[in-house]
Amino acid sequence: MPEVVSVSLGSATRDTEQRLDLLGKSVTIRRRGVDGDLAAAERMIRELDGKVDAIGLGGIDLYLLLRDRRYYFRDALRLARAARLTPVVCGAGLKDSLERKAVADLDSTVGWRGKRVLLVSGADRFGMADELVTHGAEVACGDLMFALGLDVPLKSLAALERAARILLPVLSRVPFKWLYPVGSSQDKTPKPGRFDRYYHWADVIAGDWHFIRKHAPASLAGKTVFTNTTTADDVEILRARGAKTLITTTPRFGSRSIGTNLLEAAFVAVEGARGELGRARYDELIVEAGLGPTVIKL
Repeated sequence: MPEVVSVSLGSATRDTEQRLDLLGKSVTIRRRGVDGDLAAAERMIRELDGKVDAIGLGGIDLYLLLRDRRYYFRDALRLARAARLTPVVCGAGLKDSLERKAVADLDSTVGWRGKRVLLVSGADRFGMADELVTHGAEVACGDLMFALGLDVPLKSLAALERAARILLPVLSRVPFKWLYPVGSSQDKTPKPGRFDRYYHWADVIAGDWHFIRKHAPASLAGKTVFTNTTTADDVEILRARGAKTLITTTPRFGSRSIGTNLLEAAFVAVEGARGELGRARYDELIVEAGLGPTVIKL
């Protein structure tokens, strides 16, 4: 039976172990959070190397993909290189295929044309951003706001790509925790404030859950939240704040959705591959596995 583990810089309170039926095979999937400790994550990957079929990097991107260009993060490369035998993936490859398909699949129910979408980080979800624009949504990307604290929304794909070309060669070399909440900071009570008006402007809040949660205002009344990994507690946060709908790009197992890095690792393990698969193969596997977005009315 294939076994995959997500080694996550996130909080250990979000750990899980489940059995997943995927493409006719039963796969054991585990998530192990290290509470932001990069050295502990590196040690864990070394210990798992050669003992499991694939490893996912959680709470950190190995690279960001904008069209055909990749920007690799130094901290993530350090983690990936700790494994010499077991393939390591971060979810970026699968995410590009999965989220494009999710946007297209949802068009008949959500009706993207004319919808105002706050995508909290477009650089780590360029496929989602590109597909939303293709389907007629008005998209504002919050990369400069939520990662750098700058009150500058990026209102076009061209603006997002320009910002990426200028900033990512530098930002990819700084400690990842400077850019993204890791460890116990993921569990802190959200602090609404300076970016509330962008949440209020949007019909749909999309993208990374931890960025969404960290800056969410007290009221999300009537909002649709389009994200990925969410637990039962996360669902209750959204319900308490009045959100109307939660959509996750991956299936829910029990009370939570599965992380894209873990799902990509599962695909790699089932394929018996030595590393990340290509986009065309991910497109095929998503269809073969019958994967699609999950819609929860809150």
